[in-house]
Amino acid sequence: MLGRRRKFRLDTERLILRPPLHGDFNAWMALRTASRDYLTPWEPSWAPDHLSRRAFSNRVYWANRSILGGTAVPLFLVRREDETLVGAITLDNIRRGPAQSGTLGYWTGLPFARHGYMREAIAALVHHAFTTMDLSRVEAACLPENVASRGLLESSGFKYEGVAQSYLQINGRWRTHVLYSALRLDRRGRTQVG
Repeated sequence: MLGRRRKFRLDTERLILRPPLHGDFNAWMALRTASRDYLTPWEPSWAPDHLSRRAFSNRVYWANRSILGGTAVPLFLVRREDETLVGAITLDNIRRGPAQSGTLGYWTGLPFARHGYMREAIAALVHHAFTTMDLSRVEAACLPENVASRGLLESSGFKYEGVAQSYLQINGRWRTHVLYSALRLDRRGRTQVG
C-alpha cells in the first residue's frame, strides 16, 4: 500500500533479521535470563531494570527511531523454521560523511551458540551495510580472551587491527579490547606484483 513504510528485514538461509517488536518481550527475557551466566563475562553490566518490560519497550522504540534516523540498525535473529529468538546484532554508531562507517555488536543465547547463526547474521548485515547503506568500513571489538568471538570475526572476513586500552566497561570494569574491521574495498594483505 502506498504511503506505508516498509518494515526493515534481512533474510538468510536459516534466519530472519528484523527489529525487535513489543511482542518479543517474553522470548527475549527468557533467552537473556537463561543465558545470563554465559553472557555476563562479555557484556556491559546489566542495569537493575534490564529484564523489565519497560526497559524492553524502550529498546523497541530506540530500534525503530535508530533505523528510521539512520544512526543504527538493531536487529533480532529469528530462526525461520520455528520463529525462535536466537540472539541479536546491531550496527551502531553509524557515521556518515568522510567516515562512512559503523560498529558491529552482537550476542547469541546459550542454546544457540556455535551453530553458525551469528556468522549468517554478520554476513547479511555487513553485505547490507556495504551495498545498501554505502558504508566503507564496519568495525568490531571484543575482549582478547574471547576466543569464540575473535574466531567468528576472523571467519567472517574481519581483520585484526590492534588493541584499544580501557575501551569499554564490561561486567563493571574498564577492559582492553582487540579491534577488527571489514572494509568494502579491502586490499589489506595484497601486494602489487608486476
